[in-house]
Amino acid sequence: MEAATIIRGGAVLLKEGLKTGWGVKLRDGLIAEVGPNETLSAQAQDTVIEATDQVILPGFINGHNHMYNVFSRGISTDAVVTEFSSFLDDFWWPYIENRITPELAEITTRWASVEMIDSGVTTFFDILEAPNAIPGALEREAQVIREAGLRGILTFEACERMSSENAEIGLKENADFIRNHADDPLVKGAMSIHTLFTCSKEYVQKARAMAKELGSKFHMHLSESVFEPNWTQEHYGKQPVCIYDELGCLDSDVLASQVVQVNQEEIDILGRSGASAVTMPLSNCEVGGGVAPVTELLDAGVKVGIGTDGYINNFFEVMRGAFLIHKAHRQDPQAMGARQVYQMATDMGAKALGMENTGCIAPGMLADVITVSMNDTPTPINEKNIYDQLILYRNPADVKNVFVGGKQLKKDGVITTLDVEKARADMRQACAEFWKFK
Repeated sequence: MEAATIIRGGAVLLKEGLKTGWGVKLRDGLIAEVGPNETLSAQAQDTVIEATDQVILPGFINGHNHMYNVFSRGISTDAVVTEFSSFLDDFWWPYIENRITPELAEITTRWASVEMIDSGVTTFFDILEAPNAIPGALEREAQVIREAGLRGILTFEACERMSSENAEIGLKENADFIRNHADDPLVKGAMSIHTLFTCSKEYVQKARAMAKELGSKFHMHLSESVFEPNWTQEHYGKQPVCIYDELGCLDSDVLASQVVQVNQEEIDILGRSGASAVTMPLSNCEVGGGVAPVTELLDAGVKVGIGTDGYINNFFEVMRGAFLIHKAHRQDPQAMGARQVYQMATDMGAKALGMENTGCIAPGMLADVITVSMNDTPTPINEKNIYDQLILYRNPADVKNVFVGGKQLKKDGVITTLDVEKARADMRQACAEFWKFK
């Protein structure tokens, strides 16, 4: 029998609530036992971690990321962004996406992995938007993810905006990656397209059929601003969700990101279809897209996860954004409670990605767990305030240990699988060259 890792915690946060003085036993990549610390027996070969000043949680699920996005931080351009189409046409596509190479994809993946581990993210869904980095860029990213020890779903955002040839290469990049990683325990693939204004109906249906054949998730960016619904009304006379529905492209294997500017009819369709969604509260603010109707989506039965979009990868800040923005937008302090946000960042977020074996602490689940310090807060953490304390007052520095599949990626606050300073130096050097473009 493989040696186990026993974490004796100050508490464990289960679906039914906080259990003080409890811990977990990890073995063979799974959670083997959960219970009071004194019941978790150790053999001579086992590793025992004393974390009695920490709470044990499931690792966070980043449902939507763009790892290459770290290149955009601090970049100065002469482009003046006035609205969403200007953001894409005048800034994002020419200054960022079109200039990402396979080498840059690898460098950004390594630094994004540092930030995810630091924040307690153990599983993520990433979309590479780099038409000149394919074929082969996803495999470069996968090598780094395995090195980091994270659990990731990687996909390329296929579309027709560059050329018909590039559009086909994009679909093939995804299909090949899905097949090659079908049995990979850490890295999987998915089929992803951009939007209805960069993909024809025929292209969308082709991508959807490929996803069905390959048994993968089908992902799209959906109504990130008013631009897409305005565009589809002008060109098709219908809202985006209605178009996807008529094309037969909505079901339980679909993951729709952003979902900001959708009406009630579209929300009802998404709910009936079984499709899942991911919200990016902070990046939606940056591009002026609006505030997604997350509460309405949840009421319709849509599983909603939380993503960083690669914009701000401090996952605690993103969770705080989700907690606060909807209260202000709806002028309702009861909207979007801390427990709801936590569920979207863990169990519900995992289910949105089609993963039933992670996102909560229970025997038989994947050993993807983190520990967060709980005894250094100015007010006590207890079963009544645990969710508010986590969402509002904890940060990456409070994440002390991170495990994925039982492998320790962060120990006593220090990342163990990656050379953080080298990753930072490589990023800074690459950015210095990248920013020379004007």
